[in-house]
Amino acid sequence: MPNTVLGWDIGGAHLKAVFIDENGKALHAWQLATPLWQGLGKLTTAMDAICNELGTAPDMHAVTMTGELADIFADRKSGVQQISRAVDAKLDSPRFYAGPKGFVGLDGVLHHSMQIASANWYASAAYIAQQVPGGLFIDMGSTTCDLIPLYNGRVCNRGYSDAERMQHEELVYTGVVRTPLMALASHIAFDGRQYPLAAEHFATTADVYRLTAELDESHDLADTADGKGKTMEDSARRLARMLCHDVAEASIEQWIKLAYAFRQCQLDRLMAAANSQYAAHVPYLDGPIIGAGAGSFLVESLAKRTGREYRAVADFITAKTTDSAHGAAVCFPAYAVAQLALGNAG
Repeated sequence: MPNTVLGWDIGGAHLKAVFIDENGKALHAWQLATPLWQGLGKLTTAMDAICNELGTAPDMHAVTMTGELADIFADRKSGVQQISRAVDAKLDSPRFYAGPKGFVGLDGVLHHSMQIASANWYASAAYIAQQVPGGLFIDMGSTTCDLIPLYNGRVCNRGYSDAERMQHEELVYTGVVRTPLMALASHIAFDGRQYPLAAEHFATTADVYRLTAELDESHDLADTADGKGKTMEDSARRLARMLCHDVAEASIEQWIKLAYAFRQCQLDRLMAAANSQYAAHVPYLDGPIIGAGAGSFLVESLAKRTGREYRAVADFITAKTTDSAHGAAVCFPAYAVAQLALGNAG
């Protein structure tokens, strides 16, 4: 059994890593922007930066991923294999997480590619399932949202692949940073009227949550829709364009009110997916809603709206410092896969 583990979560937009000691305490955490659609070099450069900063080799590298969905890959299977080879070339004997199949080396990737593909949600859920009798685990990130029922120490998913999970609303393609606002609704209330939305990539949900002051800067790593700034004024200008307005045509208070209207649209979508889980798993989901990810603030709002107990993943993290605890929460799948590799859960 390893004494130290560096957990890696390789996404299409971000690379996350958490280093834990032999007691499972998080010592360091990293989140770097890695737009894989621009090439695997983005990943390897970010990995070099993390390894150089860590300075010491862990006993084990535990790797999970979703980056195989990047459109530079012909399909998910080839994406998993190309990412795995790139990781193996950088790290000493990494182990790749294959969900219920456990960890495999590079020689096992070919046989387990479809279990490795997008398994980071399973790592997080498997770890949390060992900590609570039951409940609904919701990890809302920059791009997607996972809703995973937990019961009696088990992950009670109905689907496993992304396609299957989308069918069961266990995976919803909505997040609090990168989602285009045109994906949230066709119309929105503004200034006492219903406005149709422009079907253009003028603004994203990051603009919404900058204006509501809920988006943590540590999560705000993606490029803006127009490639310009991330100030309140910049975000308001992009929101105004969704209505084909100029920002000067209304006050900042009105644009903030519009942001809250978009927030409500996204919360409604999250509520619909949660209701789908409760309907499918009655009467097992009596436990709390456990929130993780960049959008955990929205998950907490959902719990309040449903009258259910809310618990943050921070409640299930042990760490050396406040900063490393916060970092592990930001990078929770990386923390979870490291814990699973250490043998503390799953």
